Amino acid sequence: MECYLPFKLFSLFLLLSTALSASMMDDRGTYIIHMDKSAMPTPFSDHDNWYMSMISSLSSSDNGVFPIHLYTYNHVWDGFSAVLSRSQLEQLEKMPGHIATYPETFGKLHTTHSLEFLGLKKRAGLWSRANFGDDMIIGIIDTGIWPESKSFQDDGMPPVPERWHGACESGVEFNSSNCNRKLIGARSFSKGMKQLGLNISRTEDYDSPRDYFGHGTHTSSTAAGSPVQGANYFGYAKGTAMGVAPKARLAMYKVIFSNDDSHGVAATDTLAGMDQAIADGVDLMSLSLGFPETPFDENPIAMGAFAAMERGIFVSCSAGNSGPHGFTMLNGAPWITTVGAGTIDRDYAADVMLGDEVLTVRGKSVYPLDLLVSRDPIYFGQGNRSKELCEDYALDPKDVAGKFVFCDFINEDAGVNMLEIERSGAAGAIFSTAFQNFLRPRDFNLPYVAVTQKHGDLIKDYLIKTENATVSIKFQITVLGTKPAPMVQWFSSRGPDIRSPWILKPDILAPGVNILAAWAPNRGIAPIGDDYLLTDFTLLSGTSMASPHVVGVAALLKAVHKDWSPAAVRSAMMTTAYVIDNANGPIIDTTTKVAGTPLDFGAGHINPEKAMDPGLIYDIEVQDYINYLCGMNYTNKQIKVITRRSKFSCDQASRDLNYPSFIVLLNKTNTTSYTFNRVLTNVVDSPSVYRAVVKAPSGMKVVVQPPKVSFAKKYSKAEFKITVEVTIGDASTQSDSIINYGYLSWNDVKGTHMVRSPIVAAHAPYVRGT
Repeated sequence: MECYLPFKLFSLFLLLSTALSASMMDDRGTYIIHMDKSAMPTPFSDHDNWYMSMISSLSSSDNGVFPIHLYTYNHVWDGFSAVLSRSQLEQLEKMPGHIATYPETFGKLHTTHSLEFLGLKKRAGLWSRANFGDDMIIGIIDTGIWPESKSFQDDGMPPVPERWHGACESGVEFNSSNCNRKLIGARSFSKGMKQLGLNISRTEDYDSPRDYFGHGTHTSSTAAGSPVQGANYFGYAKGTAMGVAPKARLAMYKVIFSNDDSHGVAATDTLAGMDQAIADGVDLMSLSLGFPETPFDENPIAMGAFAAMERGIFVSCSAGNSGPHGFTMLNGAPWITTVGAGTIDRDYAADVMLGDEVLTVRGKSVYPLDLLVSRDPIYFGQGNRSKELCEDYALDPKDVAGKFVFCDFINEDAGVNMLEIERSGAAGAIFSTAFQNFLRPRDFNLPYVAVTQKHGDLIKDYLIKTENATVSIKFQITVLGTKPAPMVQWFSSRGPDIRSPWILKPDILAPGVNILAAWAPNRGIAPIGDDYLLTDFTLLSGTSMASPHVVGVAALLKAVHKDWSPAAVRSAMMTTAYVIDNANGPIIDTTTKVAGTPLDFGAGHINPEKAMDPGLIYDIEVQDYINYLCGMNYTNKQIKVITRRSKFSCDQASRDLNYPSFIVLLNKTNTTSYTFNRVLTNVVDSPSVYRAVVKAPSGMKVVVQPPKVSFAKKYSKAEFKITVEVTIGDASTQSDSIINYGYLSWNDVKGTHMVRSPIVAAHAPYVRGT
């Protein structure tokens, strides 16, 4: 899960390595062992006993160094995890039933006006039809939860569904009484981390489902938090905080911990958490975390999500925070709904008044104290470019101590040098910058205001012409209806997926910038000088915050359409997504300030109300995913590991999955022609007729056959083919991935439904397997 938070905990968000080597604990290592269940000898009553017997037989093989069993997996994987020496592993790999061994790996973490921005209405539409997600159970795989938060109060909620098999585990500062009719389950999984010698920190975490980081509390309340009136972040974003599916139930599976040396999430623990969530009976899962891109049979999230999908469980995952370049996204398996982060139409501001209101401009600020600056002196280092830019050690404390400073920021590389303001003893600063989207709430540890370059030039002109200039500033202003929105935020990871580029990813864009949601009140969030302020709610940004928005919407859709598969839910979201912002222009990329592409935002920004009634869906069966794995040239052993099936067929191997988007990968001559085969399913209660409408750019020719399809009744199907021919000029002049894109829309003749899919032509010079 990646979001942008303070403290050394967030070294987690740097690129983490793969597993610690076995040599770090003599020659022992942690391994995930995949077994063939059909090979279990008849004397054993169950597979766990068989696995334990195998491990026990290794006990005397290494001079008293005993193997350690960690988890038995029953749903996401056929097998177990254990700590073994090299010789023990070699013996185990020779035993009957062994299929494959994978060493431990580590992953990383990737946050309420957003509901209004999504178009949800309390007395009509999806919320009303879904009864706010009642009876849906969402499993969150994250850092734990702060159960006392008002976001998890259960006032007025009905009894826990009888189908629920979960538990509320006791641990450090957590017991069964912490659960209720909203938070119906909480478990923690740390054996994998502990077996690497990484013990849970006693000062910076809890050996229990309790959340110390705040991240899991934030994602949980975003997805399904109960209404909390008067929520705010130090005066900003005041209002009622509420999850997307406020009547849905929550179950927390804590797999991410802080230890004395670092922070991370072990593959063994992640698999165990997902395995237990399936066993407990969740309807949906959200994971705001990711592992390094590996083949699907080595990726714990991909494997766990496949098992969940088989059981009808919808899985949403964050795309990662490694943008804005292409090929940076994670969680690209086609059975996962992969989510990018967009802005919403709310911002946080301060009004800057110069002199006796000679000039007033509005800038960006999230300074957390209720402060009114009144006619304070303001300094500008006119004539010395280093001072004008507030470069390192340029400001003289004798000149600026106790004053506000104006900094003329001219380029991204120079950065907003807040450290220099602190070092010089200034009271605060006004920065002129074109890169306001790079600033986060935690950056405002002094009274800072960021203004546009246009306003900065006006301020600079005033300061040059005025002696003894003064400034007055009013902080804690929340601005609604900002335009344009949504925009693709710079950090949101972009496609194509390097392991599976034949499926357009990410799938969808959702709110992920400065999202207000619950927080762990023991964890300081707002830096003021050398201290941090505490709060029950905070603003966070990241694809971590986008994924729970999508799983919340999915819970509402599942509540209305209980027979929909995870693929049907994803299709409804994608084909009804919008690609026009609230200024009636294309969705902008905050990095380039120009129109984004489907490799940035997928099918577009999620539109919950439209997704409730999509008209048609692109559904996908389990065998279709197996055919796709075969088409990717996965070996029989790899497919067995992912699907847990000893028997399957690759007779229909194909990379052409029945997905609601299309991507063409160009060859070296920058020309190609590809025909996609798709099946549409009617999900309205009456017969219908649809016509194909294509919007294709220059260099792309699209032919749809047949151009019209008819459906006799609900759930009837229709097949079609779409042939895309692409001829592009010199690709060296293009970006690192995108070439061109258009759209295919199926419009019903009654004018009530438009089922839209992006068509993308891209080149992927270093995608493996292409």
